[in-house]
Amino acid sequence: MAPQVTTEEGKHLKVEIINKTHVKPQKPLGRKECQLVTFDLPYIAFYYNQKLLVYKGGVEEFEGILEKLKDGLRVVLEEFYQLAGKLDKDDDGVFKVVYDDDMDGVEVVSAAAEDTMTADLLQEEGTVNLKEYMPYNDVLNFEGLHRPLLSVQLTKLKDGLVMGCSFNHAILDGTSTWHFMSSWAEICTGSKSISVPPFLDRTQARNTRVKLDLTPPAQQNGDKATATKPAPLREKIFKFSETAIEKIKATVNANPPDKPFSTFQSLSTHIWHAVTRARQLKPEDYTVFTVFADCRKRVDPPMPESYFGNLIQAIFTVTAAGLLQASPPEFAASMIQKAIDTHDAKAIEARNKEWESNPIIFQYKDAGVNCVAVGSSPRFKVYDVDFGFGKPESVRSGANNRFDGMVYLYQAKDGGKGIDVEISLEAGAMENLEKDKDFLLLFQE
Repeated sequence: MAPQVTTEEGKHLKVEIINKTHVKPQKPLGRKECQLVTFDLPYIAFYYNQKLLVYKGGVEEFEGILEKLKDGLRVVLEEFYQLAGKLDKDDDGVFKVVYDDDMDGVEVVSAAAEDTMTADLLQEEGTVNLKEYMPYNDVLNFEGLHRPLLSVQLTKLKDGLVMGCSFNHAILDGTSTWHFMSSWAEICTGSKSISVPPFLDRTQARNTRVKLDLTPPAQQNGDKATATKPAPLREKIFKFSETAIEKIKATVNANPPDKPFSTFQSLSTHIWHAVTRARQLKPEDYTVFTVFADCRKRVDPPMPESYFGNLIQAIFTVTAAGLLQASPPEFAASMIQKAIDTHDAKAIEARNKEWESNPIIFQYKDAGVNCVAVGSSPRFKVYDVDFGFGKPESVRSGANNRFDGMVYLYQAKDGGKGIDVEISLEAGAMENLEKDKDFLLLFQE
């Protein structure tokens, strides 16, 4: 029986799973393995990272498109073979990613929701009604010990296609995710080989062997057993035009220090102020700003952009809500700028050594009290992922790894300097944010 999604209006959107297959590299590669390193291991108890791409058209050619995607996948996995493997542990209990020719490979699911229009999905603000279009909801990364590290679901709509991808976050970050997606699209649009092969030796970034104790693993997901149920979240996408971004940047840079604030620092300041107002925090309440920063160029020696794995670290800065609100925007922007600028190779090394001396398995929501945590990046060319049936109409993150204060930044669809800001907040705070004129003044549909 087909699973069903129910919208707020009570309309059932049926998503029927048609078929499940597996795809692996088209050439035998033999056994290959690489240990997970300090940059990977903290994410072992996060959920699979989900990305959803909505395309118009392609309905008549659905079967042909599906086969073309699988053919392209067989080619691109020759380079990105780690995605076709499994997690494993060596005799010392150190996690590694292993590929062998007898493994199943990447899971590919075909599905249909032929009563649903692309417009139905494009107007969805939340992710609850999108869950059936994405595999591996509520699946933790350490389950990659016994299931594929990548699952792809292609769903046929009435007038378009939806591609839902779930990546095991323990083996790759956003930069590697979109490197893979663009490489796969490259093959599907006629290239015989990918233009930038992945750099696969993650031990070049860190070679410390860390044994993790995950027993009993159920404790890693203990929230489900606790009595205190978290407040319901709401999600919304705020589309900031290029003009709006320029206004925000000019406002934050009205009284800049020696070094001007970047677009990211300016927009982050705008969001941090607005979310803090929306939460109606007490003046003495702390609020944390967190950014998951790419460390490829920060480590010593620097790693190439094509480094495949996790090479990110969470960077934190904290202040009192009252002080944040009473201060001009350059106060918050300076804190964010300083936190980012001082996170150099020395700081990364110190963080790694501290974690290795006492390995802590983070939960996905461990980003700080009253936090605003920014992930993804408008630098990722997500709207250029064209497999031969057009560019996506929408790119979204899935329901996994969302918590109060999580923010995803994406490039605007028009390809300019606009930025889409996808925010998850407790329902009451989101209602306040939607009415915040200081926040919405610069927000353009």
